[in-house]
Amino acid sequence: MSIKHPIISVTGSSGAGTTSVRQTFENIFRREHVRAAFVQGDAFHRYDRCGMEKAMKEAAKRGNPNFSHFGLEANLIEELETLFQTYSESGKGLIRHYIHDDAEERAFGTPIGSFTPWTDIEPDTDLLMYEGLHGAIVTGTCDVARHADLKIGVVPVINLEWIQKIQRDRSERGYTTEEVTQSILRRMPDYVQYICPQFTQTDINFQRIPTVDTSNPFIARWIPTPDESMVIIRFKEPRGIDFAYLLSMIGDSFMSRANSIVIPGSKLDLAMQLILTPLILQLVERRRRVM
Repeated sequence: MSIKHPIISVTGSSGAGTTSVRQTFENIFRREHVRAAFVQGDAFHRYDRCGMEKAMKEAAKRGNPNFSHFGLEANLIEELETLFQTYSESGKGLIRHYIHDDAEERAFGTPIGSFTPWTDIEPDTDLLMYEGLHGAIVTGTCDVARHADLKIGVVPVINLEWIQKIQRDRSERGYTTEEVTQSILRRMPDYVQYICPQFTQTDINFQRIPTVDTSNPFIARWIPTPDESMVIIRFKEPRGIDFAYLLSMIGDSFMSRANSIVIPGSKLDLAMQLILTPLILQLVERRRRVM
């Protein structure tokens, strides 16, 4: 953790909605004139798209049918911790980008499914924001979580997460339902071992719960809308959180436990603005006082 160079880490599995959370952060940063360095977790995958397919086949031949992006072997966890530590100490570090689509291919001049070269983080940023799979991971040899000043978990209930992944992979990546189902099954052991434990490290979790039937996510035709959802917001340390203010500002919200508030799904952006803006400003103002 660092006063001069704070880090915000947003953690959630693929299809969980971390990208939407990043957009909310971007809006806050723009409004409050905060200059952030953005880091996507995909940049710290060990393999590009072709390399990952080859690594999966080789792992299967060795008797491991569960090789996935969730696991340690498929990621550069030590390099990610090095980035967090280096940035927290000096505001510097090495990053790269993974190319997802045509727009990014045009922007970076690098083919889809590959990485750009490693480059230095832009200088003089107020903070670093990470969004990806392993922003709060702790292993026997690495502790990424200890370097982040604010850790956010984005955690839909599992059936909703599967629906979102199935719909996204089918519409944006051209996969069949059967292919996405196999992907879900393949990565489940790593999900349990490496993704779930991170949400005990996070400071705030946002968990979306659908209020419609999602009992069979593999035949769902639509993703439940925000109006068809509730969001549970859990604070690891509730001391200092003005729950009365949040309840008054967010209509139809209520407390379910001493550290948790439940809100309508359509109010998620408002809730994040109310909760996260003062926390971000606290990090930035503390930095600016000592710089």
